[in-house]
Amino acid sequence: MKTTILSFAMILIAVVTYAQDKNKKMTFDVNGKCAMCKERIEEAALNVKGVKYANWDIPTHQLAVIMDERKTDAMKIKTAIVAVGHDTKELKATDEAYNSVHPCCLYREDNSDDGAHHKN
Repeated sequence: MKTTILSFAMILIAVVTYAQDKNKKMTFDVNGKCAMCKERIEEAALNVKGVKYANWDIPTHQLAVIMDERKTDAMKIKTAIVAVGHDTKELKATDEAYNSVHPCCLYREDNSDDGAHHKN
């Protein structure tokens, strides 16, 4: 009986430990300027299977995500972001994707924070 209870306890600990490791928090740089950029970047990240949370900070250009590492990785998220026109440190959006964003969101020449001017 003791062996059965001990075995069950060990299995329970292993399952709980494994369940906690599936979510990973990370941040990375994403270029943009305003609230419209914020919405576009966060939506692109959240549309990647396995991303549970995405928050892009306008002044710091930092995207914070929580993702299930069993379903996705950072490069898949960054690929989705460049597809909607926003550069990361590792990947650059195509000219076509970059030019498809709203004119106020064009950040390559002027990467200032326009968040106060463009509220959704």
